[in-house]
Amino acid sequence: MKLGIVGLPNVGKSTLFNALTKAGAEAANYPFATIEPNIGVVNVPDERLKTLSDISNSSKIIHTSIEFFDIAGLVKGASKGEGLGNQFLSNIREVDAIVHVVRCFEDENIIHVDGSIDPLRDIENINLELIFSDLEQIEKRLFKTEKQAKSDKKLLPEVELLKRLKVLLEKGEPARALELNEDESKFIKNYALLSGKPVIYVANVSEDEIQNDAKENPYVQKVANFAKEQGDEIVVISAEIESQIQSLEDDEKELFLEELGLDSSGLDKLIKSSYDLLGLISFLTTGQVETRAWTIKRNTKAPQAAGKIHTDIERGFIKADTISYEDLVSTGSLAIAREKGLIRSEGKEYIMQDGDVVVFKFNV
Repeated sequence: MKLGIVGLPNVGKSTLFNALTKAGAEAANYPFATIEPNIGVVNVPDERLKTLSDISNSSKIIHTSIEFFDIAGLVKGASKGEGLGNQFLSNIREVDAIVHVVRCFEDENIIHVDGSIDPLRDIENINLELIFSDLEQIEKRLFKTEKQAKSDKKLLPEVELLKRLKVLLEKGEPARALELNEDESKFIKNYALLSGKPVIYVANVSEDEIQNDAKENPYVQKVANFAKEQGDEIVVISAEIESQIQSLEDDEKELFLEELGLDSSGLDKLIKSSYDLLGLISFLTTGQVETRAWTIKRNTKAPQAAGKIHTDIERGFIKADTISYEDLVSTGSLAIAREKGLIRSEGKEYIMQDGDVVVFKFNV
């Protein structure tokens, strides 16, 4: 999974990226400190893996991971090339979802590119640049496809879809607001539209506010209301606090979070929201060699899940010996779970569930 961190300059993007990935990306108090996208890989926290590893006496644990792209600060006019905008926008096309960092704190020592704090104005500026960039792309594709459709009538449905998209984008609406049938959804994926990507808004607040009730912050309330109207996710984070958390050892992190009155870190919240937004779950495999998490789309059937491990397993799929994580932990071992009849043999039509612990049987 690839997530692109975007926002105006100086809203806390690179500070958040540093905290999430410990990659040491430059976080400077001036616009365009980030030109090329910084990329960091983060393990997805999953406490179940340690428990399963203890049960199986595994030699190693392998987490599933997320790639974070720290994309340079966008400004008004980015789609027309302002502030190297086109270069930045092209980087966003590679990601699965957009993490839109919005400044929700006051600090006279940190310059705001527009001179004042207004999260809804900031959101609109970024969203419009994504929409304008998409509109330019759609207009070019429509011109080309209309010409081809004169001799190939099979292209007429795509022409109609492109026209609908053009009208929507011209109204300032994102591509993800368009209602689509199954065939149209396939076309849309090929376009890699920026405004078609799902969005998580990260309301970046001060250290003091994350310790208290950040929901009382009027800026956060505005972002939350906007996200709800759009059907998008919101996570409230203090990038500065995250920087402190990620510098600590695991046992120190728990104590630090407890002192702050937080039940989880911002990273944990962001990853959970990302999984929910993209409809992802994890199934697990465990043995003496390794215990591992595998990320798949919700409603994936067993053979396709097996294909995540190796294409040969999907091709020669016979069955999936499956037990829920909870049932395995309650019995303490696969052998006892098998004696109690808790391990199920699932076939090709089985839909995988989050936390399934699986052994795939196959023959090639």
